Amino acid sequence: MGAKTSKPADGENDVIPPCEGGRAAYERARSSENTDTSTCPVPEEYRGNLGTYNVYNTKVSDRAGSAPSKAQEKKSSWFGFGASALDPRNNMPSEPNQRRAPGQREKLSVNREPSTIPKSGSDGGVWTYPSPQMFYNALVRKNKADDVEESDMESVVMVHNAMNEDTWRRVAQWEKLHEYTKGRPMLLRFRGRPDELSPLALARLMFGGARPFDRHDWYVDREGREVRYVIDYYFNEEKAGTSEQFDVVVRPALDTPEALLDRVKMSIYVACARLGLPCPISGHGGTIDVDP
Repeated sequence: MGAKTSKPADGENDVIPPCEGGRAAYERARSSENTDTSTCPVPEEYRGNLGTYNVYNTKVSDRAGSAPSKAQEKKSSWFGFGASALDPRNNMPSEPNQRRAPGQREKLSVNREPSTIPKSGSDGGVWTYPSPQMFYNALVRKNKADDVEESDMESVVMVHNAMNEDTWRRVAQWEKLHEYTKGRPMLLRFRGRPDELSPLALARLMFGGARPFDRHDWYVDREGREVRYVIDYYFNEEKAGTSEQFDVVVRPALDTPEALLDRVKMSIYVACARLGLPCPISGHGGTIDVDP
C-alpha cells in the first residue's frame, strides 16, 4: 500500500505524512486530535451497544455487566502487556506488570501515554499504550528480549505508538466513506495475528513480495455495528531509520458486500485524488493520504 499526499484545500487540516515514525508522528497525532475525556462525544443511547473490551480482546462488560473468566484475562495483544485482574471502575488491568524483569540492569519508565484512538464503550475515553517497562516485560515473557537493548525501549515504544496512531488514521480515512449521524468511529477491540498471512499478504508473497512482520485485525464500532479491518505491517530494510521504513496496509475485511463496495469506492477516490479531482462517489475533495 502506497501513501499519497497532496496539498489540502484552504481551511482543511494539514494531512499527516504517512508512516511518519518516532516522536514526530506521535506528537503530530496527539496535537491534532481532541483527547479531552471530560465529556463523552457519543450519545448515551448509542454508547456501549457492543460492550467494552479490554486490551486482551476480551469482552469485559456489556449492558448486562458481564465479566470475563480468569482464562480469558490471560490473553494478550498489542496495546497491553502482562496484567492481572481488571479494575471494575475502568475495565483496565488493576495491576499491570510494571516490575523490573529478572536480570534487568537499567531502570525503565513506567509512564503510560494515552493514545488518540477513541475507545468504544467508554465515556469519551481513549486506549492507553504500554509503558517501556511493560513493553520490555512482554518481550522477556515471549523470549524476544535477547537482542533488545534496555536503553532502546523508549524509542521502541515511541515507534510502537506512532505505528498505532498511523494505523488508526488510515482506518479513520476509510470510515470517511460512511456518514455518521451520531458519534464517531471508535476502536472496539483488536487482535494480533502475527502467524497468519492475510489473503493480500499471501498473494504478495507468492509474487515475490516481502512478508509482513505482523498482522492485526481491528474491529471498529460504526454507530453500533462491528466492522473489521485487516492490517499488514511491513518493514523496508533499505529505508531503515527513515520515515518510510514501515508500510502499513489497511483495508476493510471482505466480510460483507458493503466492505467490497468500500474498496471499490476507495480505489476510485484514490484515482481521482491523483488527478486532483473530487471523488464522484463520496463527494470528498481531491485530497487523500492513504491507498487501499
